[in-house]
Amino acid sequence: MATIFTHSLIGLAVGKIFGTSNLVISKKRFWILSFVCPALPDTDSLGLLYLGIPYEHIFGHRGFTHSIFFSVFLGFLVVFLFFRKENLNKLNSFLLIMYFTLITTTHSILDAFTNGGLGIAFFSPFDNSRHFFPYRPLEVSPLSIEKFFKERGLDILSNELIWVLIPALIFIFIKIVIKKMIVKYKSKTKDHSKRINYNEDVSRHQFYGRDNN
Repeated sequence: MATIFTHSLIGLAVGKIFGTSNLVISKKRFWILSFVCPALPDTDSLGLLYLGIPYEHIFGHRGFTHSIFFSVFLGFLVVFLFFRKENLNKLNSFLLIMYFTLITTTHSILDAFTNGGLGIAFFSPFDNSRHFFPYRPLEVSPLSIEKFFKERGLDILSNELIWVLIPALIFIFIKIVIKKMIVKYKSKTKDHSKRINYNEDVSRHQFYGRDNN
């Protein structure tokens, strides 16, 4: 798997890129859930480490909780539990569900780019076969926190910085630049429209003034 830090940070990055927080009133709740949801698929590692559930089992690591089905279910559940009192219209509810589905799915997508472990059961519970992407540049992170800090933690974080976090920051920067350009363009257009209306008012006043004379 990719590290829990990177999974959670990607959730925040997606929220910043798409500006989804504008859909809700409870901004703090939105950002907390954006940080938590992308990490939830790895709760299946508890079954592997403490309950003896085999890795390749449907409820083993990278099994059901890494599926698209689970992501969609979690998207519905999060919106129902945490945003149902905000009286969202149908479109905003749908967009919010899709958002939380997407950021949860990013977990499985990142894991499918890693170079170790079993693949991802994207289509569970209907099909428990495991899948990787053909190109896998991400270093797999050990499930044990102790092993992570004792063995390859720094190398893994450096790898994720290059392949995941820096590209995410670039996308956020591009989004900010585009947003500023749009605001600047709208401001110029508004000022230009005001000048045109002012000139029309002056011309009209002068025209009627000549008629009165």
